[in-house]
Amino acid sequence: MALAEKLHLSVADYLQGELLSDIKHEYINGEVYAMSGAKRAHNLISMNLAGALFAHLRGSPCRVFNSDMKVRVETASDDCFFYPDLHVTCSAEDTAEHYNSRPKLIIEVLSDATERYDRAEKFHHYRKLENLEEYVLVAQDTQRVECYRRSEQWDLQLYQAGEQVRFESVGFELPVAEIYEGVEFGDPATSAAST
Repeated sequence: MALAEKLHLSVADYLQGELLSDIKHEYINGEVYAMSGAKRAHNLISMNLAGALFAHLRGSPCRVFNSDMKVRVETASDDCFFYPDLHVTCSAEDTAEHYNSRPKLIIEVLSDATERYDRAEKFHHYRKLENLEEYVLVAQDTQRVECYRRSEQWDLQLYQAGEQVRFESVGFELPVAEIYEGVEFGDPATSAAST
């Protein structure tokens, strides 16, 4: 029995395919991975953060992008494209139509399906971005925000309920409660049955 040949897609073919596809895919050194959908809490958290960052950055050279805009990580050994939940770029050189390559802040909202990937492989690649100052992981099942900063050798700074998250890379503070505004924790069906 013959083994199937593993095909590697060129960057140009990947970018063209993304324009035509109904499903988003991330690209890691020629291999393409389909992305899954998100839950209500994930979407609320992303939108709360996007709105707060957009308002804070208005009038500055910085722009916030949601999960429809890719981030490219290109080094001598890697060429990858990811769709972070949010990212901010302040670079005048970030002018590509379908991706940015100089973000200073990247935020991922964790889910059961992606948490390990966001913590390990994505973080490994993101740290190669010269302009990246801060990587933030936001839980969706509890009020927990993890900030990793280049200036602190990527050590963890944890923020929880009742605290203010400091986004050093863009000079912004936000109460943890505002990130989770509208998010209900626990199973709504169980909560409704017990009342």
